Amino acid sequence: MNSLYPLKFKPIFKEKLWGGQKIKNVLGMDTGNMPNCGEAWVISGYPENISVVENGFLKGNGLDELISIYMGDLVGDEIYDHFGDEFPLLIKYIDAADWLSIQVHPDDELAQKRKLPNGKTEMWYIIEADKDAELISGFSKKITREVFEKYVEDNKLTDILNYEKAESGDVFFIPAGTVHSTGPGILLAEIQQTSDATYRIYDWDRIDAAGLKRELHIKEALDAIHYDAPTPHKIHYSVTKNRTSTLVRCPQFTTNLLYFNQEISKNFEEMDSFVIYMGVGGTSWLKWDDDEIEIKSGDAVLVPNTVEDIILKPKGEAKLLEVYLQ
Repeated sequence: MNSLYPLKFKPIFKEKLWGGQKIKNVLGMDTGNMPNCGEAWVISGYPENISVVENGFLKGNGLDELISIYMGDLVGDEIYDHFGDEFPLLIKYIDAADWLSIQVHPDDELAQKRKLPNGKTEMWYIIEADKDAELISGFSKKITREVFEKYVEDNKLTDILNYEKAESGDVFFIPAGTVHSTGPGILLAEIQQTSDATYRIYDWDRIDAAGLKRELHIKEALDAIHYDAPTPHKIHYSVTKNRTSTLVRCPQFTTNLLYFNQEISKNFEEMDSFVIYMGVGGTSWLKWDDDEIEIKSGDAVLVPNTVEDIILKPKGEAKLLEVYLQ
C-alpha cells in the first residue's frame, strides 16, 4: 500500500439565501454560476457531502473511503476507535452577505437523546469584515427559558441578543447551546463538529424564491439553549510571529494560529491525530519528504496521522489555522 500524504479536497459549494460573492472574489474559488454562494465545505465527511481528494494517487477517492481503508493511520488510533468511519470535523469557509438565521445547535447529550449523530460546537476565525459588521453570540443579559419564550412570542427576540463587532483576525468560540448568527459583510473560516443539526429560531421575516418563509424550530430549540451560558464568546489571544498561538482548546477540537514569515518545522510523532491547515491569509507551502502542496487563503490540507514531519514555508507573510483533536 502506498504511503499516505497531505491531502487537498475538491470544495463543495452551498447556495444560500444569505450568501454572496466573497468565496469567489476574495478567496478565488471557482463557484461557477452560483449567485449567492454562502459556504464552501473544504473538508467534509458529512453524508451525501463527502469530500473527494484532488491531489496525488488517491485523487478521486472520497474521505469516507480513505477512513475505512486507512483507519487510524489517517485520523489517529484513538479517534478511529471513538468515531469509526465518521470524520469528526466539518471544515468550511462562510460568506455572509446578509444575516444568517438566528439559530442554536444541540450539545452531544441532547443530540444523543434525539437520535442525532452528535452535537455541534463550532468556532469562527474572521478573515475579512466590512466596516461596522456585526454578529450575534448569546444573550445580552441573564435570562430564563420563560423569558426567552416570551420574547419569541412577542417577536422581540433581537432585543435580548448580544451583538459583537467583527473585524479581521477576531475569533469567536460558539459552544453548542449558544444562540448565534453571523451578520452581513463577514467572511470567516469555521471549524465545527460533523453535524448539520440546526434549530432556526428567527429568520428576519425573510421569504425565499418561492415566496415562503423558512421553517422555524422553536420547540426543538427550547431544550437546546444553554440559558445560563456566559457571554460574550470572543476569544482574546496573543500572537508571536513564527510561533504557534493557541486560539481554542476544547474536547471537540484544538485550533492554533500560525502567523509566519520564515520556515517552520513541525513534528507530530507524539500526536495521535490528523492535522488540518486552513489558509486564512497569504500563501504558503506545506512540504513533506520530497513533495509540497500550496496553501492559499480558502484552502485546507489534511495531514494524515502517519505523516510525522512537515515544513511550512511562507511566501512573504502567511496565516494558517492549525486544527487537530487532542
